[in-house]
Amino acid sequence: MINREWHLLSRPVGWPKPEDFALVEAPVPTPGEGQVLVRNKYLSVDPYMRGRMSAAKSYAAPFELDKVMQGGAVGEVIESNAEGVAVGDHVLHFFGWREYAAMDAKHAVKVDPEAAPLSTYLGVLGMTGLTAYAGLLRTASFKEGDVVFVSGAAGAVGSQVGQIAKLKGASRVIGSAGSDEKVKLLVDEYGFDAAFNYRNGPVAEQLRQAAPDGIDVYFDNVGGDHLEAAIGSLNEGGRIAICGMISVYNNTEPAPGPKNLARLIQTRGRIEGFLVGDHYDLQPQFVQEVGPWVASGALKYRETVVEGIENNLEAFLGVLRGDNIGKMVVKL
Repeated sequence: MINREWHLLSRPVGWPKPEDFALVEAPVPTPGEGQVLVRNKYLSVDPYMRGRMSAAKSYAAPFELDKVMQGGAVGEVIESNAEGVAVGDHVLHFFGWREYAAMDAKHAVKVDPEAAPLSTYLGVLGMTGLTAYAGLLRTASFKEGDVVFVSGAAGAVGSQVGQIAKLKGASRVIGSAGSDEKVKLLVDEYGFDAAFNYRNGPVAEQLRQAAPDGIDVYFDNVGGDHLEAAIGSLNEGGRIAICGMISVYNNTEPAPGPKNLARLIQTRGRIEGFLVGDHYDLQPQFVQEVGPWVASGALKYRETVVEGIENNLEAFLGVLRGDNIGKMVVKL
C-alpha cells in the first residue's frame, strides 16, 4: 500500500510556489503499541499554515524541510493497537497533508459521523468554530447591543463570528469580503445587516457608510487597511480581536502599521491578539451552545470542497487567494 503525502522542499519567499512542495509516495506506516492507523477522509487547509512554512519563530514550530507537513484531518481507524479505539471509529487528529497516518491514540479524538457530517469537525464544529466563538465572546468581550465588524467575513471563521454575534444580540453586524457574490451571501444567507466588497473602494469609506454610528467590536482576519479603517470607526471602549492578518502573510517586506493608533487613546479602545489553543477550556461550552444552532439551521455554514490529495496544495493556495466560501477542505 502506498501513502501519498505532501512534503515542504524549500521555504517560500513571498507567495508559495509549486516547486516549494512535492507530493511524495511513501509506505503506509505501521502503528506501534498504543497507536492507531487512520485512513484520512477530509483534510483541512488554513491560512496559519503559511506561517509554519517559514523558519521564523512563531507560536507553532515550523514545518521541517523534506518532511510531511501537518494539519487538521478526520478519518477512519483501519488498524488499532490501542485500548478504547476500535477499527471503524472515526477520529479527528492533526496529521493531515497525507492519505494515511499512524499516531498515538491520545492524539486521536473520536467524533460521531451520525451526529454531523465528518467535514464539519474541521470547520463549524471544530477548531474554526471555536476560534470564532472564543475570539468574539472572550477576547473581544462581546456584549448584547454591540455593533460588530468582521473582515474576511465569508471565510470559515468570519462567517461564524457574524452569525454568533447576531444570535447573541448584536445591534448591527457588518462584514467585508472580496467579491459581490460573497457580499450577497453574507446578507441574504448569513443574516449580516450590511456587507461590502473591499475591492470596490476604500475600506474606511465603505465601513463608515455601513456603520455610520461607529463600531464596538472588530474581529480582524485581514489586517492592513481593514485594521486602520476599524480603528477609525471604533467607538469609545471599543475592542479589536486580532485572529489573523492574511493580507500580509506573503509580504517580503514588513507591512506598515495603522497610521491612526493614537485614536485608541481617544476611544480608550484596546487591541488584543489571541490563539485558539489558549481557549480550549471553552470547548464544552462551545459544543453545547453552537451544536444545537448548527443542527437547527440557526447557524448556517458553507464548505468549499476540493477532491483529491493531489489537489491539496492548490486548495491551500486558494485559501490564501480567498477562493473559498466558508471552510476549505480536501476530500480524499
